Amino acid sequence: MILVIGATAHFGRQTVEVLAGAGRQVRALSRTPERAGLPEGVEVVRGDLARPATLGPALDGVTEVFLVLPYGLDARPLLDHVRQAGVRQIVFLSSGAVVDGADPQPDVIAAYHAQVEQEIRATGVDWTFLRLYFPAINSLAWAMQLHGGDAVRGPHAAAAASVVHELDVAEAAAAVLGGGEHAGRVYELTGPQSLSQVEQVEVLGRALGRELRFEEVAEEAVRQQLSQFMDADFVGALLGLMGDTVGKPAPVNDTVERLTGRPARPYAQWAADHVADFR
Repeated sequence: MILVIGATAHFGRQTVEVLAGAGRQVRALSRTPERAGLPEGVEVVRGDLARPATLGPALDGVTEVFLVLPYGLDARPLLDHVRQAGVRQIVFLSSGAVVDGADPQPDVIAAYHAQVEQEIRATGVDWTFLRLYFPAINSLAWAMQLHGGDAVRGPHAAAAASVVHELDVAEAAAAVLGGGEHAGRVYELTGPQSLSQVEQVEVLGRALGRELRFEEVAEEAVRQQLSQFMDADFVGALLGLMGDTVGKPAPVNDTVERLTGRPARPYAQWAADHVADFR
């Protein structure tokens, strides 16, 4: 039995769907099972990460856990329950910002994920880490702007990323869950090409049949705006990560293909799959 924690978030939901579609025995944790909207045949169990004492029924009989955590959550109580339940493998969706051996880590995003990785190692349970840098779903943040015009406004037009389709993340997770040969391995997931934000907007425009453009705005203006409703340190780290990539091709590897047997999906495929989200 595989338990997906974070099953109604983007990557958790996709992983549940991939596992269920492959006939794997999968259970999903949800605070509101009646609203989970997961595929038929998936066992949805009520539980709240903020109240670890509620997790007992969800962990009963579980052998593997796929862990997608909200940034900042204290994972230690959850991991204590996972260890006590006799789980054999934890697959954690971590961040590509983590720098192995760095102390301190370069920013709060890296520091949080590195801490969770360390806490998972301390459980003594077999672990596998999937590190993800910039997922393609970040582009969904542009949808509201594009409802009112053909311009995407943001900082660092030349920031480059090898953005990853969420289905590639889900299929990679499904591939390593239950696979003993993946114990103690760290896999960095990338898309198949490095694209600047300008290039991403152009690709998205072709999918939508629109002439889109990227208009750069100052980082400080964006920082002030986002910090009104997001953690300021998190915003600073995110913008810093973007700024560090300006003018530099993003790393590209074949990890998705090695894990899944199929090349990573290009950003053009992601854009075609999400046309409805921009209309």
